[in-house]
Amino acid sequence: MARALTFLGLLLLCAAYLQGGLNKLLDFPGAVAEAEHFALPLPTVTAVLTIILELGASLLILTGRLRWLGALLLAVFTLAATFIANRYWALPPGHERFMTANSFHEHLGLVGAFLLVAIRDLAHER
Repeated sequence: MARALTFLGLLLLCAAYLQGGLNKLLDFPGAVAEAEHFALPLPTVTAVLTIILELGASLLILTGRLRWLGALLLAVFTLAATFIANRYWALPPGHERFMTANSFHEHLGLVGAFLLVAIRDLAHER
């Protein structure tokens, strides 16, 4: 039962990245447009690398092969993306700022969860 719950928890943790990577893969022009929207360098290359990262790191986590690495990659990616996409401090007071601040802090929680996955996996490697 613990093994099934662990897998379910990891699947839920990776769900947004699996969905995001697949959506970007199936709508590549949209992925490039998203990179352009956030003024990221080399939008086409950035889109490709994002797809590879979201799907590849999720698979590392779900398969247990180098789980710690997948978790650390998604932690760093999520932290960077959070500071790029959820700049609530730059918005005027109001509903949009409130919602963006919530999203910012929820994403910090994801970063923390990925760090815990990495620590757990590294501790079990010994």
